[in-house]
Amino acid sequence: MQKNFPMERILGIGNALVDVLAQVESEHVLQAMKLPKGSMQLLSDKRFGSISSTINAMPTKLATGGSACNTILALGNLGARPGVIGKIGDDSHGRFFENNCLEHGITPHLIHDTRPTGVASTFITPDGQRTFGTYLGAAARLTPEEIRPEWFDNYAYLYIEGYLVQNHRLVERALDFAHERGMRIGLDMASYNIVEEERDFFAHLLEKVDIVFANEEEARAFSGKTPREALDELGDICGVAVVKTGKAGAMAKAGDEIVQVPARPVERVVDTTGAGDFFAAGFLYGHSRGDNLAECVRKATVLAAYVIEVVGTKLSDRVWDAIRHEVAPLKSFE
Repeated sequence: MQKNFPMERILGIGNALVDVLAQVESEHVLQAMKLPKGSMQLLSDKRFGSISSTINAMPTKLATGGSACNTILALGNLGARPGVIGKIGDDSHGRFFENNCLEHGITPHLIHDTRPTGVASTFITPDGQRTFGTYLGAAARLTPEEIRPEWFDNYAYLYIEGYLVQNHRLVERALDFAHERGMRIGLDMASYNIVEEERDFFAHLLEKVDIVFANEEEARAFSGKTPREALDELGDICGVAVVKTGKAGAMAKAGDEIVQVPARPVERVVDTTGAGDFFAAGFLYGHSRGDNLAECVRKATVLAAYVIEVVGTKLSDRVWDAIRHEVAPLKSFE
């Protein structure tokens, strides 16, 4: 891995989950489980049991998950020495999660709980779209009082997943520790339905955020505007705003500067799980190195392109070698 470059470290906080991924032949499976395609639905114990019985009857793959954790995983594979804060159960899924962090150069700041480790049942339709039925388990029991201020030492960035904003006090405490240390704050809006439910709190948070990431649906849910208009609104609030536009690539704004970068071509979209998370990792990787705005977006599109060509977020060593080679040189966009 690359280590010989100046780089500021990134700390992520989010729901520590294990993804159980299954490919489905049609949307009828989602409809039968009352899961809106492309959404993230939080599950009760009872509903989790029902959905688990469905997914356990299918061929599945296992991976560490959670939005911020996916981003940190990608950064770890880039040699960025990141850290992650989360809560897991004292069970096989929890041990899988923690061991995976250590294997990829991530410093785990994890609290153990009596409840099971959270599981994201992930259904992937033939078009590559993913739909989550998420049982938070232990992750939902992370409290503000459990976060230790020393965990924030020696990091320059705090990255927060949007799914966490439903725990207002937790997010506020993390922000307080980060601001006390002069850290830059990155926030991903996570899901359009979460943005709709928590719009007022998102508006409050954005006043304290340096970098915000949103896709078209999330940007529209927050602003009610087109992606380009939403970029202006978000950029007027935050130092840096990024709006992802799918196959068209992404736009970013920092002050008066606006860039638009095309998506990196892919042969076939297999699964969009983790695309936004890996996008954020690429952008933060570039930003922490001092790259210009266009180059940060370019790096982001590279990571997103690679992860949507596989099921889940686990990439081979060969693929990571290719990614590191592709994002290492500083390239410019005209």
